[in-house]
Amino acid sequence: MLNSTRVSYFTLAAYFDTGLLKYLYFVIVMSLYIATVGSNVLLIVVICVNRSLHEPMYLFLCSLFVNELYGSTGLFPFLLVQILSDVHTVSASLCFLQVYCLYTYANVEFCNLAVMSYDRYLSICYPLQYNSRMTFHKVTMLMALIWVFPFIEVAVMIFLTVPLQLCGNIISKVYCDNYSIVKLSCSDTTVNNVYGLVYTCAIVAAVVVLILYTYMRILKVCFSGSKQTRQKAVSTCTPHLASLLNFCLGGFFEILQSRFDMSSVPIMLRIFLSLYFLTCQPLFNPVIYGLRLYKIRSLCKSLVFGKM
Repeated sequence: MLNSTRVSYFTLAAYFDTGLLKYLYFVIVMSLYIATVGSNVLLIVVICVNRSLHEPMYLFLCSLFVNELYGSTGLFPFLLVQILSDVHTVSASLCFLQVYCLYTYANVEFCNLAVMSYDRYLSICYPLQYNSRMTFHKVTMLMALIWVFPFIEVAVMIFLTVPLQLCGNIISKVYCDNYSIVKLSCSDTTVNNVYGLVYTCAIVAAVVVLILYTYMRILKVCFSGSKQTRQKAVSTCTPHLASLLNFCLGGFFEILQSRFDMSSVPIMLRIFLSLYFLTCQPLFNPVIYGLRLYKIRSLCKSLVFGKM
């Protein structure tokens, strides 16, 4: 049996020597980070300074953009440092902090998209009763659910992982991952596995059922409603569906990377699969919502170019 110990640092084994190309990778990642921060901050400012956008739909969008900034900040600066570094190690405390940031980001994103589907369902299926159903109190409660519950859940997960005795300190990724750390354990991980499985199944089942139910009702109203109702549904639901599908695709890539043997896959492709939903989602959302929603698009033009 291997000796177990409390490690003080982890080695990220997915990095490899790229020579002078590391400066090109640094510029690419830095450009993505600047574009992500700039686009999300722009839309947050547009929503905050325009009272016409102080509606539940846009408040949930603002919450989504804030979460993109949060997740990007938990990943991109770390990547930039590691790309230029010759020794790809990270202290245990910083590693767990990154795990907390990235896992809460993913959970908040999923919950936010589910709440947005519920909001669209009320807006399209009950247009005359929307304001009485989506009250300020309900919006506040939903916002609290989006942000508080994931932070508590991930905190419990980290609390269960930190005491584990580990037989190694090598993580086969370019960032810290809780599942990879648990796999290094020499001690009993039954509680960790059961907690992760139960929570994942419960939250995924609840969110998927909510999203499927809301969109089934929306489709029913569209097929039986007027042309104006269908146009409203398409204009407001298309960006949400695109964002949801993109997030699910990234989650699928992450499952492939974490749960199955990918040693036969080229290392650059493996890195891309593991980073997809952490890098593409924060950049994809402001682009798709900024282009598809007319009010946001027009106000962004006014803010950037100074034209009404």
